[in-house]
Amino acid sequence: MKQWFKRIGGALLMGLAWAAVWAPVGVLVGLAVDWDGSMEEMWVAVGAYPGFLCGAVFYAVLGVAAARRRLEDLSLSQAAARGAVSGVLVSGVPFLALATIEGEDSQGWPLALLVLASITGLSAVSGAASMTLAKRRRGTASSPTPADG
Repeated sequence: MKQWFKRIGGALLMGLAWAAVWAPVGVLVGLAVDWDGSMEEMWVAVGAYPGFLCGAVFYAVLGVAAARRRLEDLSLSQAAARGAVSGVLVSGVPFLALATIEGEDSQGWPLALLVLASITGLSAVSGAASMTLAKRRRGTASSPTPADG
């Protein structure tokens, strides 16, 4: 039971960390989309919600796919790939919503593709950054060894 609480806590912490980093991205999106302030949208939430979900899913994907390896044991490309998988899983929801709506014209697909691409890309970068920070925290970042001179 302790192991489950530890895993849930880790997923929550990863989700909160990603949400904190993604929240300013939501504000930047709001400045680009709603430059005149006419929309009543909470742009911080536009970044924070998917950031939290992607961070938590990233933690779960690590638990399933990493085969008992820690985050800092992964390579940069492995961490980025797992981040991209979490982004696809979370941002696939708009595609499912569009597919289930009957009678909807195809004008929503470009927006859904944009959401998929941006969340997947941001998740890949966040996964790689999380791995880099984990390596630095553990002191295993690529630093010169005594043999390197």
